[in-house]
Amino acid sequence: MYQLTINIPEETALALKLTPEELSQEMKLISAIKLYELGRLSSGAAANLAGIPKVLFLTKLADYGVDTFQLTEAELAEELKRA
Repeated sequence: MYQLTINIPEETALALKLTPEELSQEMKLISAIKLYELGRLSSGAAANLAGIPKVLFLTKLADYGVDTFQLTEAELAEELKRA
C-alpha cells in the first residue's frame, strides 16, 4: 500500500471544523469521488480508495452532487432498448 503525505494549513482544518483524522478521511473520500466522476476509477475502486463499502460510497455521491450512474444519452437509450 502506498502512503502519501500532504501538508494542509492548520487554518484549513480549523475552517472545516475537522480533526486531523476526520480531515484525512474527508480528503480520501473527496479524492475517490472526483476520480470516479472523471471516469478514472470504477465505483468499487473508488470505494476502496475511500475505505468504505461500495454501497455507502454510492450513497455519498449525491452529497457531493455527483450522479451515481454516468451514462450518456445514447448509452441510456441503448440500455432501454435491451430492457
